[in-house]
Amino acid sequence: MAERSFVEEVKKLRLGEGEVFRGEGILAVTKALLESGVSYVAGYQGAPISHLMDVLADAQDILADHGIRFENSASEATAAATLAASVNYPLRGAVTFKATVGTNVASDALANLASGGVTGGALIIVGEDYGEGSSIMQERSHAFAMKSQMWLLDPRPNLPSIVQAVKDGFDLSEASSTPVMLQLRIRACHVHGHFTASDNKRASFTLKDAMENPQRDVSRIVLPPASFLHEQEKVKDRWPAAVRFIEERGLNEFFSENAGDVGIVVQGGSYNTMLRALERLGLADVYGNSQVPLYVMNVAYPVIDSEVRRFCEGKRAVLLVEEGQPNFIEQNLATILRQAGSGTALHGKDMLPVAGEYTAAELLKGARTFFERYGLIAPLPAPVAAAPVRKVIPLTEVAAIGVDNAPEPALMADAADALAPLTPLGDSVNARPPGFCTGCPERPIFTAMKLVERELGAHHVSADIGCHLFSILPPFHIGNTTMGYGLGAAGAAALNVPSGKRAIAVMGDGGFWHNGLTSGIANAVFNRSDNLTIVVDNNYTSATGGQDILSSTAHNATRSTGHEIERAVRGVGVKWVKTMRRTYDVAGMRDVLREALTTTEKGPKVLVAQSECMLNRQRREKPLVRKAVADGKRMVREKFGVDADTCTGDHSCIRLSGCPSLSIKPNPDPLRTDPVATVLDSCVGCGVCGEVSHAAVLCPSFYKAQVVSNPNRWDRIRERVRSGVIGWLQRGEAKRRAEYAF
Repeated sequence: MAERSFVEEVKKLRLGEGEVFRGEGILAVTKALLESGVSYVAGYQGAPISHLMDVLADAQDILADHGIRFENSASEATAAATLAASVNYPLRGAVTFKATVGTNVASDALANLASGGVTGGALIIVGEDYGEGSSIMQERSHAFAMKSQMWLLDPRPNLPSIVQAVKDGFDLSEASSTPVMLQLRIRACHVHGHFTASDNKRASFTLKDAMENPQRDVSRIVLPPASFLHEQEKVKDRWPAAVRFIEERGLNEFFSENAGDVGIVVQGGSYNTMLRALERLGLADVYGNSQVPLYVMNVAYPVIDSEVRRFCEGKRAVLLVEEGQPNFIEQNLATILRQAGSGTALHGKDMLPVAGEYTAAELLKGARTFFERYGLIAPLPAPVAAAPVRKVIPLTEVAAIGVDNAPEPALMADAADALAPLTPLGDSVNARPPGFCTGCPERPIFTAMKLVERELGAHHVSADIGCHLFSILPPFHIGNTTMGYGLGAAGAAALNVPSGKRAIAVMGDGGFWHNGLTSGIANAVFNRSDNLTIVVDNNYTSATGGQDILSSTAHNATRSTGHEIERAVRGVGVKWVKTMRRTYDVAGMRDVLREALTTTEKGPKVLVAQSECMLNRQRREKPLVRKAVADGKRMVREKFGVDADTCTGDHSCIRLSGCPSLSIKPNPDPLRTDPVATVLDSCVGCGVCGEVSHAAVLCPSFYKAQVVSNPNRWDRIRERVRSGVIGWLQRGEAKRRAEYAF
């Protein structure tokens, strides 16, 4: 059970418009999520946001009343991948975990999410476990936000500001199609206060709507060439959109802006501590009225150039209060002021500690040094250590609402222009999207899915990293999102509500053992998912080069192999598990998929689809065949062909298979103009084309042939007889055609 129960406190979550909410910061965050119309919430417990998970767990009835899906995720990666539901649908979702260790675990999913962007608001609430009381390595989330181009909110630590930051975070995410991080420091999580509540909102577009009307946008999936364009989009579209929103909404705040010619720039999370230091120096009162101009960055990233220039204009010096190292914001501000030709002196780590938490004592020491240098306070007479008493003159606080709509920063425009020549695939170059190899055993899986789709309609499909991701492209057009290696099932976690359809997830055996078993399958068991997960079992990690893994069938003298995926899945509690030993059986794959999607049995369902990677198989077998042929041994290679006289020219075989060895050629019949299908010599004889024709009830035009190298005497005799019979039949057919022509 949880460390603390919030059963009584969660009753406050039902407060409506105009009522006063009193309580703890974490509880206020939950109330803000309800007021924002969130559709799903997931997370992994960890200080300082553990209590957020506890509040949500104790508020199940309230969440259910509003149609909100909540999951205690198996890991931070699972939680982050859950935000995939906001990629294609106008669904607001939030996840939470401890930073920075949780962010590190979730980094794969977050990077993919940030690359493709979102449609609905996506909020990542990170517990910034930095400084006194921390139990982890001393790092900040700031670097990750910069690296992946996600916006980072750092609100002032009081309940009204935190609640507003949650609401602004969703709006900012939707306005810029970008996930937003909201960092809450230890003290902010546990601060007590009050705010005026609003009514809780129920999302107009629901998870059920998403499942029953699946949408997909291949340009949002992180796969070349789309992934190259995502980087351009971040700089040219999303970043400027975020800057405009932050300026127009006034997310950053100006206090006592014109009170003097020296000022302080402070991150929102350090605002209370900074005011305490000013009060000790006699430069602010106990009510927060400052005699020193303050620029409060409730948005730590991106830095808004126009606001920095505005605040620094006419000032001799500013002190930047940025906790931790590296000094990202200080470097950014220095660049902005330098490029603007500003004479304002910028101070930061030269007067404040380079690393470590900025406690009241540290800020008091650094602020004293700054103000003494610029004459706002007199130096302390030695050896007196106490601050001199000064009369405090309260000033009316000035809010920065209605900032001028300045043009986009020149630096941003220059960066976009510099990147423009890198835009891939110009008009003169045809796109060459990746695809399945000839004979790939994963191809029939998606063929079977298309056949089932004809019967049951389209489903939401959560893809994964690996060759199976190629299914998002023609001819299959399957796959809505991908969140990272082994996170296929986690990417569908939010889409688990009673509906006429089940979401489908796909992952490979490599991804399964990487983290899919825990982050996906075990998570589905724990949260009582009713989705289907397809595990593509190639016998080894084919996408990375054929390395052995736990489920490899090959004997490995130095590793333990042969551990079946089905046994592992059943071991974590899955009841409905099927294994298809041969994926090339398209009809069989179709039938088991149909069963998985229509069975009345509840709980997660797993289909293990087995067949060896054809590319690695050919790499192993082709050298042996070439050597045998060179040694004069009789070798037989099977391949398929198409009877041109039987082919109708419908080409469904190509649309449902997409095999590179399937092509078209001119119709040999002079009375028919449609080109017919043909099989190139690259065919490896996997038989999918024939299986597809049978399963889809297509034309019976496919035949199987044998190519014999070093034929023996019997092979030659049989070939002469066959050629004679076929030649006689062909001559008769040619004669009949000639007679018909006259």
